[in-house]
Amino acid sequence: MPLYCTKNHINQSGSGFCTSCGEVLWLLPGYILASRYRISQHLGHGGFGRTYLAEDLHRFNERCVLKQFAPQEQATSQLEKAKMLFEREASALYKLSHPQLPAFREFFAADLGKGAKGLFLAQDYIEGTTYSDLPKPLSEAEVSKLISQLLPVLTYIHSQGTIHRDISPDNLILRNEDRLPVLIDFGGVKQLVTASINQNGQVLTKLGKQGYAPEEQLRSGEVLPSSDLYALAVTAIVLVTGKEPDELYDSYKGTWRWGKEIRVSGKLEKVLKKMLAYKQCDRYKSAEDVAKALKLPANLPEITNLSQIATVNVVGQKNLPTPISKPQGNTQVLVASPRFGWLKPIVLKVAGAGLLLFVVINALPLLSSLKSLVPVIAPTVTVTDAQVANLVRRRQALKINSRFFNTTVNEAFYQKHPKLNRRSLKPAPEDADLRTDWYNIAEDLLNKLDSLSPEARLKLGTYSKTNRHQFKQESDRKFYQWFPQQRGKKLNPNTYGQIWEAIAFDKIRL
Repeated sequence: MPLYCTKNHINQSGSGFCTSCGEVLWLLPGYILASRYRISQHLGHGGFGRTYLAEDLHRFNERCVLKQFAPQEQATSQLEKAKMLFEREASALYKLSHPQLPAFREFFAADLGKGAKGLFLAQDYIEGTTYSDLPKPLSEAEVSKLISQLLPVLTYIHSQGTIHRDISPDNLILRNEDRLPVLIDFGGVKQLVTASINQNGQVLTKLGKQGYAPEEQLRSGEVLPSSDLYALAVTAIVLVTGKEPDELYDSYKGTWRWGKEIRVSGKLEKVLKKMLAYKQCDRYKSAEDVAKALKLPANLPEITNLSQIATVNVVGQKNLPTPISKPQGNTQVLVASPRFGWLKPIVLKVAGAGLLLFVVINALPLLSSLKSLVPVIAPTVTVTDAQVANLVRRRQALKINSRFFNTTVNEAFYQKHPKLNRRSLKPAPEDADLRTDWYNIAEDLLNKLDSLSPEARLKLGTYSKTNRHQFKQESDRKFYQWFPQQRGKKLNPNTYGQIWEAIAFDKIRL
């Protein structure tokens, strides 16, 4: 697949620089982008842009995924609509926060040299195995567990007014850290290049994999929560049979092959059939309705039939491929094929020739506001690299969710230093004491969390308010012994509230 620079010059796939204007096409390993991201590896490219594995220098070299927006198609139609859609979806994606969704770190513009500007999206790195790569078929119990673990995620994103649109085994990762499924590849910002405008000026997006998305989604772009439930049901029957959707669906009769290719218990079959109903009105209206219908037990078996060879996956990447010799399918795909990714050719020519520059110029206020929402801690110069590495190793050994941990430390740090107004710390000498203080808070938090049981620690970041009613007095007593400064304050459910839940969990087990 050819590469295009921002001026729409065509280049061969292996080119590092544009042969016409000299613009950088691939950022080389070791290159530091925006004074923050060190490029580690090329992951793939396609019709929409290029993807990198990188290290975040402001977060102790944590690995992350960078997606560069560099569309091949350069039409100029519907720029205003595209800009509106971009701003709306970028903002919505940035606000999503769930332990089973990859965190959207930031969207930013960066100088690529030769007068070129690039747009980049930074997301969390997810280590694990995609469900498409798991040995199949899975057992019915394993698939039931997957459904039970994903329904709360869908409940959350639907409550935020967002529809995923592209649930499939390719877009689910079984995370190594806690064995939970992570739903990847939201189409939020990427919807920009697959939008069409109907006669009333409404934006319609036609996203979804053939075979996984319901017909109305593929035909007109119409989506509801039931659209995601449909795709989840297709994913379930694909995993439990080890066959692709076209092998399980009789297109002549318009029916799924129940009892022939698809063999599950009567109870699960009844629920899946309703999720797969042709008409939207015949499907479950919400993920909560599916959970009630299934009445799934709390303790279902783990997936254990994995290869002994470790498989590492990142957000939007099916595997870690060798560099750019061949494109990789890796995020929200279009209608054409189940294997097409967000880096594949776009459906409609919405991204215009001036779109990249247009969005850079017009989205700068948005970028500034988005970046200000998340505190970023720069690498310390007063704390040694060995100390930082040991801190990370301890957190990993304790199996504490990294996103929960960093957010909790940030909360304590900025409560202690309110005059900072949550600004990012700098690597300059004047911030040395502040960086040391951040490290000390992190170390103290680890020491306290170390006394929790492994089961309680593993759940940090996933507790909800419903867990908080049991053993409240006993839990309060221990919590406020540890954190007396939190007494009288409303606990943030994503940080200190999680520690409270872990203490309560241990109390319940006694």
